[in-house]
Amino acid sequence: MAREAKRESFERLYARLEERVAKLEQGGLSLEQSIALYEEGMALARECQERLDAAEQKITKLKESFAVLTPRPNGAADTLDNYEYVSDDESAQDN
Repeated sequence: MAREAKRESFERLYARLEERVAKLEQGGLSLEQSIALYEEGMALARECQERLDAAEQKITKLKESFAVLTPRPNGAADTLDNYEYVSDDESAQDN
């Protein structure tokens, strides 16, 4: 299932999770069916969380790869013009 899940988009995984939750909330299932849906839901929730964590790390790295060029005057908007791209290679040489 993990390999299949990696091929699916985050949005599709989340939709599948929502389907499982809706079925559980409707009720009327046997204990075995409820447990199976719960297990599927937990696996989908774990995969969604892992993808969100990876996206957050990627965004953090991107933000860290930009260094402020000049101090901003009070109240100045934070724009890309105030940043300079620093590659991972350059930042490693500085350390």
